Parts: sequence; structure tokens; C-alpha cells
Amino acid sequence: MTFQRARTDEQRSQRRRHILDTAAAMLTEMPVAELSLNKLSRRVCLAKANVLRYFESREAVLLELLDTETRSWLDELREEHAASEGAARARGDRLADLLATSMARRPVLCDLLSAQGAVLEQNISTETGIRHKQAARQSLRDLVRIVLRHLPELGPDGAAALAESTLLTAMAAWQCSRPSQAMLAVYASGPELAAMRLDFTDLVRRTTAVTAAGLLARRTEQSGAAPAS
Repeated sequence: MTFQRARTDEQRSQRRRHILDTAAAMLTEMPVAELSLNKLSRRVCLAKANVLRYFESREAVLLELLDTETRSWLDELREEHAASEGAARARGDRLADLLATSMARRPVLCDLLSAQGAVLEQNISTETGIRHKQAARQSLRDLVRIVLRHLPELGPDGAAALAESTLLTAMAAWQCSRPSQAMLAVYASGPELAAMRLDFTDLVRRTTAVTAAGLLARRTEQSGAAPAS
């Protein structure tokens, strides 16, 4: 295939979008660790050098994809009705379930999040890192607003703590809940070891619910109000 340089801003934008869409499709077939620049280049029918005209590295592609996937997830959460009835503890449990199940439906997002610090934030320029962190900062602010819709009792600081804790839990839980073939055989060897296998949704749900309950209790103690049951 003969490479044709994109000459207009619209053409360059379309080619970047094509590269990102292709990378997203590939991540439904393979984990982040297996998606190489060579594989991506072949899939988009461009030489690796030509892909690098639009993104400085594989990691830069995946970081932008992470930002896109995060925004899409937050858009979904915004559409969810925030129940105002019920005690704060019950609403916290419902929020924990919403966050856990919505993330579990987005394996590409979870895989990218789990690789963020150790993989995606390596081999990038300062400029790319700044753009990513600015996007991540805005996404965190949006998630805090979503948490406050469900649990206004937490206040901004408590909502930020819950949002950060949920994201960090999801990063670790995704890796731990994706066992190798050898570990799958270990878990299949008997019920005692099978019970040690972690379930991503359950772990994120339980940890988020417990964190929300603890933050609510601390907020109540600080305000001197009656405990929220």
C-alpha cells in the first residue's frame, strides 16, 4: 500500500482517529502488553515510521486512548440516575455497585488503567505527559462530581478520596484478577485454592463500599452529627 501523506488538518485528524480506533479494536483481542507498534502499524496498513508521524510512540497512542475511554465511561456514569432516597450507607453501596459493574463492562479501560504507571507513562515526552495529566485531572474532577451526586454527604474532599481509592483499587484488581494459564490450573486443582481467585467486580464493589462507609463515618464524627445508617 502506497503511503499518502495527510495534507490537511481534517485528514490528519482522520488518520489519528483511525489509528486510535484500530488500537481500541486490537485491545479487545489482546492485552496492552501484547499490542506492539509493529502490530498496530500492520493493522492500520502504514509503515511504523508513518504511524510515528501522528504519535510519538506506542505509549502515546495508548495514553490518548486511555483518556478517550475514561471520558466515555464518565459520560455513561453521568446518565445514571442518582437516587436521593435512602440512607447514605445504602446509597454508598449502590454507588459502589455502579462503579464496579460499569468498569467491568469496559475491559479496555481497565487494562489501560492497570498499565498506566508502569507502561503507558514511559517512553513519552514531557509535552505528551502534560496533556495526559491535564486530561486525567479533568476526568478526576468529573468523577468527583458524579460521586457527589450520589453521596453529597461526603463533601468535595471525601468524594475525591472515594474517587481516587476506587481508581487505584481497579488498577490493582484488574491485574490480580487476570490469572495466567498456569494459575488457572492452580485454581482448578481444588476448592480451597479456587476460593483465592479474585473477582474484579466483587473486589472493586466491596472495597469501594467499605471506603464510602468509612468516609461517611469519619465525616459524621467530624461534624458531630448522628451516624448515617
